[in-house]
Amino acid sequence: MFIAANKDICKYSLSDNAMDDYKKKLGNLASKIKNETPQTPLQQVLPVKSVAVPEEEEASFNNWIPKGLKRKIKAYGVQHDISQKDITIQTLQNFLKEKGDHELRISHVIGLDFNGHAQ
Repeated sequence: MFIAANKDICKYSLSDNAMDDYKKKLGNLASKIKNETPQTPLQQVLPVKSVAVPEEEEASFNNWIPKGLKRKIKAYGVQHDISQKDITIQTLQNFLKEKGDHELRISHVIGLDFNGHAQ
């Protein structure tokens, strides 16, 4: 039994010639690694572009929105290199430009704020 097991081990072991080839290749690889400088690619890091907003004191703005809309905003921001904050600011500014200016003019004329309270 011992002899049969020993024959199996010998059958799977490398021959002297194969082992010498392996050591030679391994030695060549080691010297190659020592002599060559590594060619590591460098990743360029760019800051996220922000919208030019006039310097103004900031306030917190937290709202619950549908998860699907949140995912779309995130995806849009990644694709167009814009932050979620800037998307929100631009959207609210456009909303006020389209609808808010009209309401602002009316409220100014009648002396009420957006909530209907006297100014």
